[in-house]
Amino acid sequence: MTVFLFREDAYAAGCEAIVTAVHPEGVELDRTVFYAASGGQPGDTGTLVLPGGLRLAVTEAIHPEGDRGRVLHRVDGAPPEPGAPVVAEIDWDRRHRLMRMHTALHLLSVVLPFPVTGGAIGPEKSRLDFDMATPPEDLAALEAELAAHVAADLAVSAEWVSEAELEARPEMVKTMKVKPPVGQGRVRLIRIGAGPEPVDLQPCGGTHVRSTGEIGALRIGKIEKKGRENRRVHLHLV
Repeated sequence: MTVFLFREDAYAAGCEAIVTAVHPEGVELDRTVFYAASGGQPGDTGTLVLPGGLRLAVTEAIHPEGDRGRVLHRVDGAPPEPGAPVVAEIDWDRRHRLMRMHTALHLLSVVLPFPVTGGAIGPEKSRLDFDMATPPEDLAALEAELAAHVAADLAVSAEWVSEAELEARPEMVKTMKVKPPVGQGRVRLIRIGAGPEPVDLQPCGGTHVRSTGEIGALRIGKIEKKGRENRRVHLHLV
């Protein structure tokens, strides 16, 4: 099992680690700040610094197929040997933009309260697909609502609940096709806003900013029809 440092501190840009194994798909570390591609958020890129100062570019971080408890780092070059100490460093600018976008998509699911059928996160633009028969008519009003949530500088925090608690509150799961991973006894939630009635509270394993004010200005892009009752809504950082 890899220790996911990004889960407790999304702002950690680097860490010391030990190579535990080398696979055809990538290098496995005992601990990492690299987020592995999942939930629509792409894996981090960055660098592994080897003893002596050699730097290996990490082109992608992934989970092995069927195993969300480990992270593999795909490197450009000959990988280090198992047991080697390394320093793992993420491309912080790219990660931070992904954090801003991921949190912004949570807000988009608030201003468009429809079941989510899919999504993808990028450093410049992202999208959510909604089970929505007709597109929204007033995009300016939606953008104003998003801007209000950003301007409110709402706290963003993570917490854990048992799988039984989540099962008792199915309304927290907004995604129709992708369900939170179960089998470990607990599920991570992301809360936006404080108090008993937050602006948003839903299962999510991704990385987020500490407050909505950090997101910055947003613009809703094109809305595409992707099926009889499916609409794809694009969101951009301005």
